[in-house]
Amino acid sequence: MSWHGDIDRKMPWKETKDPYKIWISEIVLQQTRVAQGTAYYNRLIEAFPTVHDLAEASEDKVLSLWKGLGYYARARNLHHAAKQIVTDHKGVFPTTYEDIISLKGVGVYTAAAIASFAYNQPYAVVDGNVYRVLSRYFNLATPIDTTSGKREYATLAQDNLVDKKASDYNQAIMDFGALQCTPVSPSCETCVLRESCGSYAQGTVDLLPIKEKKLTIKSRYFNYLYIRKGDKILMNKRVGKDIWQGLYQLPMIETHKRSSKTEIMDAIRENFGLSDQDKPRIKKLWYHEQRLTHRLIHGSFYELTWHENISDGEWVSLDACRHKGIPKIIDLFFKEVIS
Repeated sequence: MSWHGDIDRKMPWKETKDPYKIWISEIVLQQTRVAQGTAYYNRLIEAFPTVHDLAEASEDKVLSLWKGLGYYARARNLHHAAKQIVTDHKGVFPTTYEDIISLKGVGVYTAAAIASFAYNQPYAVVDGNVYRVLSRYFNLATPIDTTSGKREYATLAQDNLVDKKASDYNQAIMDFGALQCTPVSPSCETCVLRESCGSYAQGTVDLLPIKEKKLTIKSRYFNYLYIRKGDKILMNKRVGKDIWQGLYQLPMIETHKRSSKTEIMDAIRENFGLSDQDKPRIKKLWYHEQRLTHRLIHGSFYELTWHENISDGEWVSLDACRHKGIPKIIDLFFKEVIS
């Protein structure tokens, strides 16, 4: 905390004790870097200055503002939780840890962050930065991504919390991990904790923290169809429990590999029930890869001449398409190819 007193790491959500704004920032920053998340935070607060504004907004509006941030379940949960607050708490953000964690999309970390930052309640936050600081300082080889590891680090974080200054302490240890005890090339030589740091003494700084599970990346092959009728484009909404649920997209055919135009045309005939006499034409327009945490999306875009049997979705103007909640890969296609 003494170290933190000399640090000037200004962020808009640090300057407030408003639990609504702190909640928005914490949801935005899940799986998102601060540099990217700040613009989205400002955009959401401007569009929805109160929880009532967020609760009354349409899902499409919320998803549209979230566009490009990824992990869209966060946006849907945020919207759902705002309605919970209005319905169950008369529009007043809950003040107890138990009520905060009952909100949709709010887990142990987020509840602790809101309770401590907004109300200075004695709950330790444990994010990636905190895991790293604790693992190195106490020289712990326990994997941080196991059930037992999470329990051990949560207990350790809570035991070391300065109860009456929970907000200051939590912010200090998070910033310490972000600025001093960084994942790569930490500043050990200028570190105020160097003399008592276990991993520095044992020479294990670069080995910690440990993760047990290796990330497996699965490739998926999405073939998008750009179909126009007059000044309208055919769009549909993704349904089912899959990535980008609830977002709008161009009609899409998923294949198990990158496919030739002939293979795509055969799939189009089967998907839309076209006969051999129907002769719509396709033209390859663009290819783009988008990396998600566990997925690599291979996106191929084809222009397809419209046929009366092809009506999978709704016809939308290009301008309206841009204002819907759409995946980043679709947004890039509109910007790079259609513009």
